[in-house]
Amino acid sequence: MIESILAKIGLPLLITFISESLRGINSPVTRTAADALERVDDALKAGAITPEQMAEANRHLENLAQLKSEEFKVTLSEINQTMRAEVASQDKYVRRMRPTFGYLMALTWAAQMFGIAYVIIFDTDRAGAVMAAMGSLSAIWGIGLSVLGIYVYRRSDDKKLPTPEVIFWNK
Repeated sequence: MIESILAKIGLPLLITFISESLRGINSPVTRTAADALERVDDALKAGAITPEQMAEANRHLENLAQLKSEEFKVTLSEINQTMRAEVASQDKYVRRMRPTFGYLMALTWAAQMFGIAYVIIFDTDRAGAVMAAMGSLSAIWGIGLSVLGIYVYRRSDDKKLPTPEVIFWNK
């Protein structure tokens, strides 16, 4: 029953909204996608796609979502295993990697800011070019600072004391 309601009301409405949104983007790809969605909408209205076919498509979608969820869980598990190995490592370099990265980021950031301040104060003719060049570095700084933020966040979690339940289950 829900499949027939979705096929008659929900999906056509969703298709209409998406195709209209895609038409608002000035691109041949989005126009082609909007045309394809309108053909699907016409097929739904004409009954060329049955509620049973829609139910089968929904089952496939649920299976795909389950597979993606499992893939995401495996990825997170691998990341957590790597981080646990880093924390448990007796190698001083591995244990000091996060602080070292943080200090290097701080030093390079400070060197860049002092260099830019120097140019702005003492070599004002080239300040505009230096500021534009600094803007070109924003993506790489964004990546580096994002990694540093994750390191700091994870280190904060490492420092939290485990609850008795965690200790019990880890034994």
